[in-house]
Amino acid sequence: MRLSRRVGSIVESATLNVAERAGALKARGIDVATLVAGQPDFDTPDEIKAAAVEAIRQGFTKYTASSGIPELRAAIAEKFRKDNGLVVSPEDVLVSCGAKHSLFNFFAATCEEGDEVLIPAPYWVSYPEQVKAAGAVPVVVPTREEEGWKLRPEALTAALGPRTRAVVLNSPNNPTGAVYSAEELAALARALRGHDALVLSDEIYEKLIYGGARHHSIAALEPALAGRTVTVNGMSKAYAMTGWRIGYAAGPREVIEAMARLQSQTTSNPVSIAQKAALAALTRPTPDLARMVAEFDRRRLTMVERLRRIPELPLAVPQGAFYVFPRLSAYVGRRLNGSPLANVSALADALLEVGHVATVPGEPFGAPHHIRISYAVAPEVIDRGLDRLERFLASLT
Repeated sequence: MRLSRRVGSIVESATLNVAERAGALKARGIDVATLVAGQPDFDTPDEIKAAAVEAIRQGFTKYTASSGIPELRAAIAEKFRKDNGLVVSPEDVLVSCGAKHSLFNFFAATCEEGDEVLIPAPYWVSYPEQVKAAGAVPVVVPTREEEGWKLRPEALTAALGPRTRAVVLNSPNNPTGAVYSAEELAALARALRGHDALVLSDEIYEKLIYGGARHHSIAALEPALAGRTVTVNGMSKAYAMTGWRIGYAAGPREVIEAMARLQSQTTSNPVSIAQKAALAALTRPTPDLARMVAEFDRRRLTMVERLRRIPELPLAVPQGAFYVFPRLSAYVGRRLNGSPLANVSALADALLEVGHVATVPGEPFGAPHHIRISYAVAPEVIDRGLDRLERFLASLT
């Protein structure tokens, strides 16, 4: 059967694939320490769940406006003003079925066949696949581990070309945990002054920052860039609401309206009940957030300290999100039961099948010498997983 060329060029999400394989091992009765999670292991706060229950009791279970209920769009606009220094109106906001949906809407609404989208590596696995689904070409711009995994202005300038349609920025970054300073973002903004490329700023991890780092939105730092920057965020990470599927985007009204038209003909509105829950999260005190961030910080420091005990396993200390991204290239070529491990992907496969620790190899993130390890899991799972990782690596010859 003939399928579309665009779909044929897309690969399955590596993170979901590893999670499924780990689940299959668990179904066979094997104890797997799963360090893959891209979601908090905390429950959604009670006050948010209560708002959803109240919405059900009030019969708020019908279609809503495709772009989101007006009061939620207004709350998001106020959130951008208060937290990010962005001046947007509710009409400049689109509520979607998760931040991933917001990203897809952006690429589909702004890219033509053959357009190029610059993506700094390491990157979240879905960026290049969504760009390809829109008919555009992902152009990977490498960053350097010794420079904190951050895009430099000179590298951005060198990569910009006549076909560049957009530049993707992700801070805090998945998978590295890198957080851009205001000065670093301002330098990138200056590099973009002479080009008309759009900017897609993915800020989904903005509340999960540690060690004195601060979050900044590039659209607030450069007024000339605000008119061509779409900022994406959502409820999933900060409020432990991954299953509720509420993301949002704000930016130039022409772009937001185009994204809204596309959404009106695909998913239509996000779930009505989840919108009411998101409204509660944005407008009511949520002390759970501070407790969650403090716990993630403790786990982060524990994981970094544990990993640094392992020989030949360098890593940059993450400042945000909930991942560490160590380099395993020193172990490539070593043997497991007499068979050499040809690359980090093979090593990660063996770690899962033999060591019973699930991690995500770095190749789908654009960093083939690394693996992503999540600390959005219970401390006992972290301890069990790192014990097994240490024993597994020590067993290689």
